[in-house]
Amino acid sequence: MTHPPTSPSPELLRFVRGDLPAKDRARLAEAVPDAFGQVPAGLNARDRQALTYERLRAAGRAAPPAAELLDDPALLCGLLERAAVADPALFHVMLLHYTLALGPILRFGGGQQGAARARLEAFEDVGTLLMTEAGRSNSHLAPRTTAVFDAAARAFVLSTPDARAAKFPTNTAHPGVAKTAAVYATLVEGGRERGVFVFVVPVRAADGSVPDGVRIVAAPETGGLPVDYAAVRLEGVRVPYEAWLRDGASFDDEGAFHDPVGDPAARLTRSMAIGPAVWRAVVAASAAVTRASASLLAAHTSGRVTLGRLAPSAPLAGYRNQGEAVLGSLASAYTLTAVAAHVKARRTSAEAPGPAAVAAAGGAWAPWSAVDRDLALLKAAVTAAAQETVTRCRLHSGAPGFAATDRLNAYRGLTHAYMSAGGDNDLILFDTARAMAARDRYVPPPDVPPSLEDLADPQVWPALAGAVEARLAAKLAARVEGAQAGGASAFAAWNAELAPARAAATALADRTVLEIVAAAAADGPAQAAPLWRMAALDWMARRAGVLLNEGVAGPGLLDRVWAARRDLAGEVAVEPLAAALEPPSGLGAPAAFVTGE
Repeated sequence: MTHPPTSPSPELLRFVRGDLPAKDRARLAEAVPDAFGQVPAGLNARDRQALTYERLRAAGRAAPPAAELLDDPALLCGLLERAAVADPALFHVMLLHYTLALGPILRFGGGQQGAARARLEAFEDVGTLLMTEAGRSNSHLAPRTTAVFDAAARAFVLSTPDARAAKFPTNTAHPGVAKTAAVYATLVEGGRERGVFVFVVPVRAADGSVPDGVRIVAAPETGGLPVDYAAVRLEGVRVPYEAWLRDGASFDDEGAFHDPVGDPAARLTRSMAIGPAVWRAVVAASAAVTRASASLLAAHTSGRVTLGRLAPSAPLAGYRNQGEAVLGSLASAYTLTAVAAHVKARRTSAEAPGPAAVAAAGGAWAPWSAVDRDLALLKAAVTAAAQETVTRCRLHSGAPGFAATDRLNAYRGLTHAYMSAGGDNDLILFDTARAMAARDRYVPPPDVPPSLEDLADPQVWPALAGAVEARLAAKLAARVEGAQAGGASAFAAWNAELAPARAAATALADRTVLEIVAAAAADGPAQAAPLWRMAALDWMARRAGVLLNEGVAGPGLLDRVWAARRDLAGEVAVEPLAAALEPPSGLGAPAAFVTGE
């Protein structure tokens, strides 16, 4: 009988660490040290936020320059992963600063934002985002905040017409942190809307003062993702021509408007094309906090005994529900790590230089799928999986997981927040489903259910998901087309099918993830082989209903999945798989502060 190795193999460590050179990893560890994971006791909300911004400045000044980070997805993701594990609030403000404030300046500014860029790169100002509006959903598609061109002054006047158009949420409430905002507004010239553009607007100085016309209303405190949330209204704020991140557009000396992108719909897509950097970072951070959560659950479970009367002093890990929770959490952590590696290595057409890269097609509910459908879909899939796994880790850590550490609560807050932030998951799924039904840059997989004789065969997993996807996509298209042929409006036809639409797009996401998992099973570290099988079995258990409903699997599927998971749990050495996740120092079992471990 052979026994699995008890320490992680070099291949396993390389897989988890990714492709970043050791010198880069060391530099990022210096920028976001493990100490950032500790928060002094007794801080009130504003003090806690001030500490977050203090650490943001320290990290930014120690990290590689912003332009280098934004040009290197793996490097930026590495920095943001460390921030997410140390402190989700730090990750959030860091993501906003780099990708959503500096990112548009570097991409769309044409070198005209020297002063604002310099302040942000020096962390004299913190970057923030003013995009969504409080009073209407889907506000990305048609922001009511306007930037009216004043031809005589060659300047712009930014206004939110009423409280429902206030920009929210923003991280602008702290009175002691200077903020410069990337403001998304509809450009208006001569009463005519010209599309959504980004404007760079200082909204708060370090002394707490705000410019004329800027009104900041602090939101109530929240513990989910503790940031200085506020609503911002712009009431006739005048900004110079150079504040316009015009991306090749211009007003000539006679005041005539020119935009090489074309119509306003294409301009919206172009202005939202900062999405890929955000989605990659969210995927990477979700994988990182899932790894940390799996480490916490493994540490909580290891060596812990139980007092149940059927087997007094039996180890907690010996209970099937707990052992499978640990193994399933590790499987999720490795799966999301594989997906993160995939997206870090992926460049998209949306990131190619020049307006020609913009696709004119837009989303019906949100602009994200028009920017990069596959990457947006992976963001939706990964945040949902991470939230589920982090929640499982917290629940299986019992009371200590809730009360003895704020880590799991904080990670759950982060993953929950980003199911809506960075593009709402449901809206991404709905737009993906519309493209699937219309065969818009979409080719359905073969509707050929694989043999289920061997559930451990990696080729079975994506084929199984693909057969579900093909059937759901075909039924969805037929039902929508039938409804519209019968006289229903596009809205009525789709509104009646949102649940099937969500299921179809979720099946596409499942197939995409399982293709990545199957590739990892073929080429990845041998020590991780049981985890890929566990990930696939967990997926079959979660999707048993749709697999049965679509006739892709028959009765008895769950019996076989449960049996396979029981057998697998008895074969796996958890310790090396958990150790390879390399949790930061201080990330021990939830009850470590009591036991002194």
